[in-house]
Amino acid sequence: MEQALLKGQLHYQKEELSDEKLKALYFEMLKARLIEEKMLIYLRQGKISKWFSGIGQEAIAVGVTMALEEDEYILPMHRNLGVFTTRKIPLQRLFAQWAGKRSGFTKGRDRSFHFGTQDYHIVGMISHLGPQNGVADGIALAHKLRGEHKVTAVFTGEGGTSEGDWHEAMNIAATWQLPVIFCIENNGYGLSTPTREQYNVEDLADRGKGYGMQAHVIDGNNIVQVYRTVAALAVEMRKDPKPVLLEFKTFRRRGHEEASGTKYVPEALQEYWAQRDPIENYRNFLFEEGVLTPEEDKAFQKAYTSEISKHFKAVEREENVHSTEEEELADVFQPWEYQPVEPGDEKKEIRFIDAISEALSESMERHENLVIMGQDIAEYGGAFKVTDGFVQRFGRERVRNTPICESGVVNAAMGLSINGMKAVMEMQFGDFATMGFNAIVNYLAKNYYRWGQPADVVVRMPCGAGTGAGPFHSQTNEAWFTKTPGLKVVYPAFPYDAKGLLNTAINDPNPVIYFEHKALYRSIHQEVPVDYYTLPFGQAVKLRAGEEVSIISFGAGVHWALETLEKHPELSADLIDLRTLEPLDTKTIFASVRKTGKAIILQEDSIFGGVGSDIAALIVENCFESLDGPVQRVGSLSTPIPFAKSLEAIYLAKARFEKALLDLVQY
Repeated sequence: MEQALLKGQLHYQKEELSDEKLKALYFEMLKARLIEEKMLIYLRQGKISKWFSGIGQEAIAVGVTMALEEDEYILPMHRNLGVFTTRKIPLQRLFAQWAGKRSGFTKGRDRSFHFGTQDYHIVGMISHLGPQNGVADGIALAHKLRGEHKVTAVFTGEGGTSEGDWHEAMNIAATWQLPVIFCIENNGYGLSTPTREQYNVEDLADRGKGYGMQAHVIDGNNIVQVYRTVAALAVEMRKDPKPVLLEFKTFRRRGHEEASGTKYVPEALQEYWAQRDPIENYRNFLFEEGVLTPEEDKAFQKAYTSEISKHFKAVEREENVHSTEEEELADVFQPWEYQPVEPGDEKKEIRFIDAISEALSESMERHENLVIMGQDIAEYGGAFKVTDGFVQRFGRERVRNTPICESGVVNAAMGLSINGMKAVMEMQFGDFATMGFNAIVNYLAKNYYRWGQPADVVVRMPCGAGTGAGPFHSQTNEAWFTKTPGLKVVYPAFPYDAKGLLNTAINDPNPVIYFEHKALYRSIHQEVPVDYYTLPFGQAVKLRAGEEVSIISFGAGVHWALETLEKHPELSADLIDLRTLEPLDTKTIFASVRKTGKAIILQEDSIFGGVGSDIAALIVENCFESLDGPVQRVGSLSTPIPFAKSLEAIYLAKARFEKALLDLVQY
């Protein structure tokens, strides 16, 4: 298929295309090429730091972009300069991005094409390649839910199609019939690894059959074929939403990035593809057809060269980027003013799990753009029945069963946020977050800091031991996420807090990891307001007041501490329920410790590297002169969580808390 497709020189059939369109296709490719040639010079001069060359691949970026409407999203890769220039991004700002200047798109915080811009409906890549395909799914889903006839195009290289994220995105798009154009730039090499060592099919387009989607192989160096094919498919997909897989055969004529070189590429192969240059061949075709004259071509080249030089000189005059600690920290989260909603007087006694269900239901009513996604959450109601009855009330479009692909769903949630929606994604068990870990810590967490795009996503994390569920269904892995700047982490212990904090999490436009302990679901009851209400993040609550010791905990640990204090009424202790771990209420912690002089932190997670370690360090750093004893940490054993009840009891911190508390009080 490949050899038959690419045999000989390029042949163009303009058919219905006007001379103006034919020339526009050429000039957009030309502009991208001239910019890149100039950037390669600036790279050698040290004026930009890195470059991923797209020379020889311009027809794909330009053809796809020109085939779409200006308000349709494109998710390009680092060789798709033509996407950005065809969308008419001001060159000075584009150059500032590459030079690491403040007027770029990331304030110097990220490089190359690792950025997006809502103004031009472009969502840039991250280095992990695959996640953006799932993001495209979420963007397309938002269009489909709103009844908008739009398509979304997303790029990947042939190497990226080996990643699980790409396959998950393909499966989600096919299952949900999303109007996504999956564009594979098959350019021969993944860095230095040739295609024959990357996959065992002749054409990657054949994979479309496995997902039940239409697929095509296209000569990626033929701008007319690229444009006409994509334009026709886009028209069809706007009327009849469905995904399409396109494999563009092309070649990467320079190194993966300039420093890597091309010594691994056979010379004959380089010569063959040089003869199939998309710009030179197309220029000659336009000359032959009388569509373009050499004089006109030279005039445009001169104008583009002057424009490029002018804007880069302006960037060179800009100051090098500078900032302050305050500004950097302020840009980790999108600024958001908490709006309190006070609870009504009417209350009823409900379980912890009911409080979560009520918050989701009331938030679905309050936010028409909210979508809930997860495995088995629709008719089945979720593994723990939190969303039981939701399909009947809100419909399957907004309460969506997902395939078993946690990473793809988290990425889709990010795409929903980019396209103006809110998303709640349920990890069936918090342990399974490992399958979506990259999407959470490298995409959701970093997006706002990188280019100002918030992730309006809540990830629900059923967690915790005490139910005999064993090593894969029992972790409390909050420390993985409190370590990651850009994530808010909520961990309630009571139904009242669970409902109010989940409502706040959904209102907050920043990503929130919401832990809900499975052992508390049906064992903890409390009177909870019937109406909708919210609770602020970063405010701990003092459940007991005393003078001898400060007990600091969250989640199930709070209830273990309460049991211990009931057993020892002689103890005079402050008991602080943190409720949220990021932001952390250090003010309440420090005030308590300065009063009592002693502190013990109880967590369910294993002891080393847990949240308690950082809280202990903060107490020592800020309250040292008030301490009358060593700060104590109590956590679970540094083992995986065992299944048998007797072994689980040995593992859990609960077994060691009472002795540690009494020893500290007597110190």
